[in-house]
Amino acid sequence: MELIDLSHCIEDGMITYKGLPAPIICDYLSREDSRKNYAPGTEFQIGKIEIVANTGTYLDCPFHRYAEGNDLSQIRLEQLADLNGILIDVEGIQSIGKSFFEGKDISGKAVLVHTGWSRHWRTDTYFENHPFITAEAANYLVSKKVVLVGIDSHNIDDTRTNTRPVHSVLLKNEILIVEHMTNLRSLVRKNFKFTAVPPKFVGVGTFAVRAFATII
Repeated sequence: MELIDLSHCIEDGMITYKGLPAPIICDYLSREDSRKNYAPGTEFQIGKIEIVANTGTYLDCPFHRYAEGNDLSQIRLEQLADLNGILIDVEGIQSIGKSFFEGKDISGKAVLVHTGWSRHWRTDTYFENHPFITAEAANYLVSKKVVLVGIDSHNIDDTRTNTRPVHSVLLKNEILIVEHMTNLRSLVRKNFKFTAVPPKFVGVGTFAVRAFATII
């Protein structure tokens, strides 16, 4: 079995989305401090993480956009794991329209959009003039009943405006979104299954995932 990791590492102090705080990753109980609790030669580390939900490679579910939408605890595993996947290779394209999805076998699948933008991860360039999916394309994806849409860019929407039509239409139709992916180039011309499972939080609409593909 060949597994391909499609997630960025999450590190202390890194910025995923400009304007949101970086994660704080530290010891709650250090190995040194733990020694007094255990027999000689035995020690443990207990970590402490302070993090906003939109950090690293993360999944959006309907509650992220809609108060009445399903939160992470209500998303079925069948929507998250072992999904039939397809890669749409649009590297070098900024505005990703309907035509890039037409004629492709996308119905019922996790549609992963390879833009190549992840090469700018953790640079100022990553946040500006990034590739995005158009509203027309999002409506087409809904009409084809895709299960999930992933992208290796800063946002699935055009962030030069304050509207978010792609988030709105996909999440309204219970189509999950995974943003800030990486390594999608490894899936070019490959058949694969896709998995991206977050923790089962109640009252949360977004959280980091370990996204990966299983080559079949």
